[in-house]
Amino acid sequence: MTKKSLHLEWLDRARSNLERAKVEKKSRFIKYEDMCFDCQQCVEKSLKALLVFKQIEFEWTHNIGILIKNLEEKDIAVPDSVKKSASLSVYAVRTRYPGEEEPVAKKEFIEARNSAEIVYKWVKTMIRS
Repeated sequence: MTKKSLHLEWLDRARSNLERAKVEKKSRFIKYEDMCFDCQQCVEKSLKALLVFKQIEFEWTHNIGILIKNLEEKDIAVPDSVKKSASLSVYAVRTRYPGEEEPVAKKEFIEARNSAEIVYKWVKTMIRS
């Protein structure tokens, strides 16, 4: 059995988070905040997959904006649709704990999920080309 390349392992983990975010919310105990965390994680891991693939060193951070900046500093053109995903950084920590933020609404979650899908697909395309 051959070991999968590290960037593909990152991408698999990103896909896992994306798939969890796509699971239908069937219980009132499932929180959109947690589903948005999966969206944030999908974006973060997707971008880290691309950074690993391009052999770009990066800081261990949950801040999506910093990861995007790492790519741009190496002359990788990041589409505006991907740059918008930087707003998902808030879901990495603050929304996961009660009392800090307002509850996440379904509409906000759907926007986060759409953003995660855009980033994941873009990174897959970048790695394949």
